[in-house]
Amino acid sequence: YGKIFHPSISGLRHPTTLQILGFALAALIGLSLGLLGGGGSVLTVPVFVYVLGFDPKDAIAMSLPVVGATSLVGAASHWRSGNVRVKTALLFGVVAMAGSYGAARILAPLMSGALQLALLAIVMLAAAVSMFRSAGRGRSVVPEGDRPLALPLLGLVALLVGAMTGIVGIGGGFLIVPALVLLARVPIKEAIGTSLLVIAMNTASGYVGYAGRTTMAWGFLAAFTLVAIGGILAGSRLVQYVSQAQLKRAFAVFLIAVGAFVLVQNRHALVPTARAAETR
Repeated sequence: YGKIFHPSISGLRHPTTLQILGFALAALIGLSLGLLGGGGSVLTVPVFVYVLGFDPKDAIAMSLPVVGATSLVGAASHWRSGNVRVKTALLFGVVAMAGSYGAARILAPLMSGALQLALLAIVMLAAAVSMFRSAGRGRSVVPEGDRPLALPLLGLVALLVGAMTGIVGIGGGFLIVPALVLLARVPIKEAIGTSLLVIAMNTASGYVGYAGRTTMAWGFLAAFTLVAIGGILAGSRLVQYVSQAQLKRAFAVFLIAVGAFVLVQNRHALVPTARAAETR
């Protein structure tokens, strides 16, 4: 799968420098979740595969409890600040959970790990585009009350987010936040906090879908999650002091670089006939 750091390994048997790099990226994942309400979770699987050497399918399953636990802690922090709409999160989250479980249980076993990584790379590039666009619009995307609720479309987005979670192991915050703002008329700060609760629900359902089908390194996951939680707590406190537009642009550039790398490494999964011809 094109690992650029070292051969595939498991558990915590990694060189110290790679452990440090992995945990530093865990903090970045948490920080971005706290600051942006999403986006950072798409880095979890690449970190597990290309930095820490886990098998792609194991990495996707392992990312779900990390992102879920981290998002739940972040949601609690935002809730104390009054920035979580619990009812909205439950309505959106239940639909997303159905999509996440179904995709993890039914669709993911039909795909190779390389194909899942290639799809993840495409999602990363889409997330980067979404961040660039939202950064250009600024924080007041839609004046409150100017548009009617679009519940059918909101439900479709929730189902799509859930399916993406089950297949590629992401929370989907980069879609949830604009959907809540544009379709449910939720102010941006509340959309960020609400999205974290949705992500926690969504990833929990996806993990249940993967249960029993992958290997989980729980000791490593506990340590990785604790570092990510520290990052999200910091991000939740810093969100009101940081320029969202500048942060989104910078993070989008980073996502493009990582997404392009993952896509190049797994491009054969998108054109299997060409690959078969090469091996003849």
